[in-house]
Amino acid sequence: MELREIKTFLEVANQRSFCRAAEKLGYSQAAVTVQIKQLERELNVHLFDRIGKQTTLTHEGETFYEYAADVVKSLTHVKNILSESSELTGRLVIGTIESICSTLFPPLIQEFHRLYPQVNVSIVVDSPDALLTMMNHNTIDLVYFLDKRMYDSKWVKVMEQPENIIFAASKTHPFGMETDLTIDQVISQPMILTEKDASYRLMLEQYLAAYGKKVHPFLEIGNTEFIIKLLRSNAGISFLPEFTICKDIEEGTLMPLNMKDFHLQSWRQMVYHRDKWISREMKAFIELVQRMEQKCGGAAPPDIPKE
Repeated sequence: MELREIKTFLEVANQRSFCRAAEKLGYSQAAVTVQIKQLERELNVHLFDRIGKQTTLTHEGETFYEYAADVVKSLTHVKNILSESSELTGRLVIGTIESICSTLFPPLIQEFHRLYPQVNVSIVVDSPDALLTMMNHNTIDLVYFLDKRMYDSKWVKVMEQPENIIFAASKTHPFGMETDLTIDQVISQPMILTEKDASYRLMLEQYLAAYGKKVHPFLEIGNTEFIIKLLRSNAGISFLPEFTICKDIEEGTLMPLNMKDFHLQSWRQMVYHRDKWISREMKAFIELVQRMEQKCGGAAPPDIPKE
């Protein structure tokens, strides 16, 4: 039994597809099939059921998966210990949402690359639900997202920061100098909102629904930077996390609207799966995020569990 065969088995199980596993590993599909058949002959069991386009683990496959994952995790642990003094050269896959990616990630990734130039970073942008599902299937190392406070026994949370979600407009907008604006006044204006799967858009709609109200944006788009550009040109009002426009607020190009009896808060959170081996690349990224949060005045971060 070879380590290569075990890793191939785990990839097929995680991807639920021989074809996708082959693409991920850089093998031909025939090579993956040969490795799995060899493993099945050695174990004298059937590991996968392939019915139509569905590939699922058999009962024996599920049992072997637990042991195979432990073997790879232990070997990775040993490898990292033995190479502790060497430069980081691995790969890191980070999942995040569009608003964080377009505003917080550029300086963060730039600094990470300066510190660890040999690490290959991949960023996956999607909704929090989709990203967390990918993390649970081990296709993403870390998820950095914005949503209500979320907890799951399968996760380890390494960062949690509150974020105000605000209505904002150009400094030249008529509402810019108004105080005690009502929600009815604001949503009657031309609105530019992110797509419906954004957590803070859902929070707004749920808030309005509680009072029997609805918002009717003239534009919906998932690109936060595009929304901000429209706000700067006084094209309407938007509802955004404050961190996405803090620079514009400081420079005086955009203004948060002064609302009466309205306050919505979300949370920036970063998590990884509890069964995930914390690579040195993961640890370095987590520590960088925590340092940058402390520099910005955030709360003390949770400790990174030691393996």
